[in-house]
Amino acid sequence: MKKLLYISLCCATLAVASAFATPWPGSSQRIENVQSSAASVRGGDGRIHLTAGSEEAFFQIYSITGQMVKQLKLNADTHVSIEMPKGFYIVRYNNQWSRKVVVN
Repeated sequence: MKKLLYISLCCATLAVASAFATPWPGSSQRIENVQSSAASVRGGDGRIHLTAGSEEAFFQIYSITGQMVKQLKLNADTHVSIEMPKGFYIVRYNNQWSRKVVVN
């Protein structure tokens, strides 16, 4: 029962996102052009990979505590790879959907 309560609390924490925060200091990014029709997000080894798809995209990255750590506006057909510390993040796309990502 305690494990179930703990898991529920962790999931609720993942859903929290605060708009009052500052960008993550010291993060760097690489930008590349890609051919894709849909926006996508994925985590990786020390990075979060964002793809804008066929139209302009606005991404917001939140820490697991709900603090916004980064905002990005990408042109159509653009891919960005952002260096991030290890952890769990929530990435919002154009205020339409959110994805949970893991950075190893």
